Amino acid sequence: MRDIPVLETARLRLRVRTADDAEALFPTLSDPLAMTYWSHAPFETVAAVRARFAEPFVIWRAWALTHHGSDTAIGFVAVGDKREGKVSEIGYMVDRAHGGAGLAREAVARVIDQLFVAEGQRRVFADTDPDNVRSNALLQSLGFTLEGRLRAEWETHIGVRDTFLWGLLATEWKTR
Repeated sequence: MRDIPVLETARLRLRVRTADDAEALFPTLSDPLAMTYWSHAPFETVAAVRARFAEPFVIWRAWALTHHGSDTAIGFVAVGDKREGKVSEIGYMVDRAHGGAGLAREAVARVIDQLFVAEGQRRVFADTDPDNVRSNALLQSLGFTLEGRLRAEWETHIGVRDTFLWGLLATEWKTR
């Protein structure tokens, strides 16, 4: 497992996500609207979120997003090392109360910098529901390329869903 260094942006501090972040993130992770396109149903209790966040990082690692001057989590960015050869998957969530301000884009861009520049990754990919307009727009704005659609890929709490696969190469990120 790779380290989870503290990262900074103009508005955010990204630090390791811990079980103590469960209370702050539960309102979003239990919200059916916010969780529509997740691969699992909304969490029913803070204890369930706490248990998930307490699981040791093995393949995945996660940064909690906080505003400078506050340690309260308002979202997270998670990265999974998927295969040898320096390829990682990225996922993210920002509390709905903080949505629309560009914080997800800012945080994801900072983590991508970490992956490509500091860690030498060669590829980052994301997997989104085709109907998740905001997430798909965020990835496109960061320079990801829509590489394909897998039909009936996920069986979720809202039914069997297709998925979009988005990819970004280090060489593309460096030339932005």
